[in-house]
Amino acid sequence: MTGPFLMLLGMLMFALNDAMGKWLVASYGLGQVILIRSLAALVILVPMVWMAGLSNLLSVDRPVMQFARVAFSTAEVFCFYYAVMYLPLADVMTYWLAAPIYVAAASPFLLGEKVGWRRWTAIAVGFIGVIITLEPSSAMFTMPAIISIVGSAAFAFMLISGRFLRGTPDSTLVFFQVAGAGLAGLVFAPVDWSPIASSRDLVLLGLLGIVAMAAHMLVNRALKISDAATVAPLQYTLLLWAVVFGWLFFGDVPRFSMLIGAALIVASGLFIFIREQMLKKRETVLPSIPE
Repeated sequence: MTGPFLMLLGMLMFALNDAMGKWLVASYGLGQVILIRSLAALVILVPMVWMAGLSNLLSVDRPVMQFARVAFSTAEVFCFYYAVMYLPLADVMTYWLAAPIYVAAASPFLLGEKVGWRRWTAIAVGFIGVIITLEPSSAMFTMPAIISIVGSAAFAFMLISGRFLRGTPDSTLVFFQVAGAGLAGLVFAPVDWSPIASSRDLVLLGLLGIVAMAAHMLVNRALKISDAATVAPLQYTLLLWAVVFGWLFFGDVPRFSMLIGAALIVASGLFIFIREQMLKKRETVLPSIPE
């Protein structure tokens, strides 16, 4: 049970990080929050990278793909914190949990993977869930909603680019990801910098990076000691925490359409994941079984 416990704890830490981020971007500039968050994360990352060897940073495979992944991850984090300024936390997390559906839809074109009719059906159901969450109306395409969709798509492309970089150590990938966000934060921070009001806020700004790094470590450890089929579906507990923290800290009551859309997205994502696991097991016996 260690793996599932670590995954559940990691999702809780991610939810806490997101709730703190939503609280802080209400008072401080977006670039400012991301800059301080990144600097705090680097305090933990730099010793890890140093112990792993600087050669991992100086000689990386596929530098163009590395740059693309950093660009996608930086866009994703900026979009996320912008979205939570205006939307309930649970709504934003629902959009982000649709990322695996986007990955499945793009994989035949970008990764050359075969997707059969079952997964295409699940992908269609997931997109319907996104549309329901958006609540189709004349006000459907508000800027926060558009930014949420763009951010979740950037997150999906970050995941896809990561598949091309399986040979790169995790510490190197995370270092470039955090450094890229930090540099972007450094560019935008002077535009909307606000004086830090209290030592409590300074601690919370630093904790953003530390808690996020702890969450990454917990999830990575869970995936190393347990089978992915056991622990990966537990990522959807993030939505439960988003609902709880949104109500507890911000008074957000989930919309009925959000709950329906989230249910379709989660069901679709779980089906796609389970189906992919089944096909991988079959391919270990008969490599070319059609879906």
